[in-house]
Amino acid sequence: MTPRVSVIVPVYNEGEAIVRCLERMLREMLLPAEVLIVHDMPEDTTVPYAQRIARTDPRVRSVLNTYGRGPANAIRFGVDAAQAPVVVVTMADGCDDPRQIDELARLVDRGVVVAAASRYMPGGQQVGGPRLKRMMSRWAGRSLYTLARVGTRDATNSFKAYDTAFVREVGIESRTGFEIGLELTAKATRLRLPVAEIPTIWLDRPLGESHFDLGRFLPGYLRWYFFAYGRRLSRAKLAAGTARAVLPAPRDPQDNSTEYEKTA
Repeated sequence: MTPRVSVIVPVYNEGEAIVRCLERMLREMLLPAEVLIVHDMPEDTTVPYAQRIARTDPRVRSVLNTYGRGPANAIRFGVDAAQAPVVVVTMADGCDDPRQIDELARLVDRGVVVAAASRYMPGGQQVGGPRLKRMMSRWAGRSLYTLARVGTRDATNSFKAYDTAFVREVGIESRTGFEIGLELTAKATRLRLPVAEIPTIWLDRPLGESHFDLGRFLPGYLRWYFFAYGRRLSRAKLAAGTARAVLPAPRDPQDNSTEYEKTA
């Protein structure tokens, strides 16, 4: 069956922990879907567990990212490998609610190019996580929603659905961290394309720890935060590299080796 939604899960040595994540996801999704477990190296400890599940559920595919290490490159690779008209990016640590994958995908089916799971709209909640990161994320989301009119109060959350054709058209310039969610929301805003949101309850990861490095990844978030406030762009100008011309150069793509941190 041709999938209607491609779920992209960037992983890094999740090991057996991926089993619980996948079982919940596969149980909750009702739309025809594929789940892409995107890993950077063949020896990643996630691979044998993902392949074991794939033998009993053909929706799961383990794919090797060849675009370079790091979560941003893994997401880029997943978008290009996706077979469905809608892609959903979600994490492997259990923070996101898999029951909402279908709901986000249906919003894109209805015509939005970005559908965000929002922690900061009425009905949403964030449980746990570093206090400073929560404060900065909430401030960024509310200011972008009020002043730049980006269509969501949680532009920095990675848990989003996208129109696949839109992402492939505008491209992904991010090479570090998870600022891709903010980048694509900012680009949709500048193109005056529709963005929508639904409330979500985000739970801090039950196992392991986040490797989010505020000093290292903040420049990438600030880059797209300020980009969202610009005047309307045409698709031609964006395709011609207007975004790159008005923004600082990206950080060294080799400087994001294995940081699979959660979004700000």
